[in-house]
Amino acid sequence: MHDIITEIWQTARRNKLRTTLTGFAVAWGIFMLIVLLGAGNGLINATMKMTGDFLTNSMEAYGGQTSKAYQGLSEGRYIQLNKRDIEASESEFKNNIDEVGACYYFNTTVTHGEQYMSMQIAGVYPVHTKIVKQRLICGRFVNDIDQREKRKVLVLNDKQAKELEPRDYKAMLGKNVKVGDFSFKVVGIYKNPGDGEGNAYSAYSTIKGIFGANNPSIGNIEFTFHGLTTEEANEAFEKDYRRRLNANHQAHPDDERSIWIWNGYTQSMQMEQGLSIIHTFLWVVGLLTLLSGIVGVSNIMLITVKERTHEFGIRKAIGAKPWGILKLIITESVIITTFFGYVGMLPHWVMR
Repeated sequence: MHDIITEIWQTARRNKLRTTLTGFAVAWGIFMLIVLLGAGNGLINATMKMTGDFLTNSMEAYGGQTSKAYQGLSEGRYIQLNKRDIEASESEFKNNIDEVGACYYFNTTVTHGEQYMSMQIAGVYPVHTKIVKQRLICGRFVNDIDQREKRKVLVLNDKQAKELEPRDYKAMLGKNVKVGDFSFKVVGIYKNPGDGEGNAYSAYSTIKGIFGANNPSIGNIEFTFHGLTTEEANEAFEKDYRRRLNANHQAHPDDERSIWIWNGYTQSMQMEQGLSIIHTFLWVVGLLTLLSGIVGVSNIMLITVKERTHEFGIRKAIGAKPWGILKLIITESVIITTFFGYVGMLPHWVMR
């Protein structure tokens, strides 16, 4: 074996250009395969993490703008959801809807000592933590007692807490801060999942009662559901639900722009289909890239055999067996492919 390796090394030194081109084809194919699969898996994992932050069997309804004239009313009217909409959601869709909540957003300034910052506070029901999954760092989230007793509690994200208490943001837990002209107690701090400022959270009854008492809009409706296990069932439910809310606002029953519905189940299904297509595409492109490298190596090795025909003839004349010559060629191909294959993977290891 030592003699074979020594002979292969001498052959590679005599044919540097050929060996280099062969190795480059292998290394490039492996490198591109790893890059494509790595980028694709990174995209898939990021998307899965993003979709995993929301409960699959949940929906959110938003007021939109009518696109059809109806009952003497022109198109283009803005729809704001109200108490009748949330009451209809709770009483008329019990066969599918489990828990119903609402979100009311309000922008204000929060002050703690000499530190202050503008932030968006979302008044939510406790069900919000089931629909939008937040990772608590310390403390707790809004609960039923907060909602029922209209407690002035506040849940900050870690970025907001660091702005208000730069030295030790966890020390904000249990502290009182000034929200507008009112004192709120910080009862929890959660991990901000994105790059933006994120929202602070409080009880819906508190925020709506203080900052939105004169606004007939209840904000957005959100709820969990069960029994809708197919795309067709979800589409049928959305159609019936939108038709019912449209009736509360004298909008055309078939107007799909008057009420916008975000459905976690259908979004998840569409995302899974898209990710499956991306995954298949990446593997096909990666394998084709690797195949092109294999074809390149095969062509170069074919040229190598033709170039060494005279040498092989002399070997046979002095007693070399055909299998010995074939073993030499195969061993040379395997060694070159293996070595430069690792070279192609080297950038990946360095970046890790």
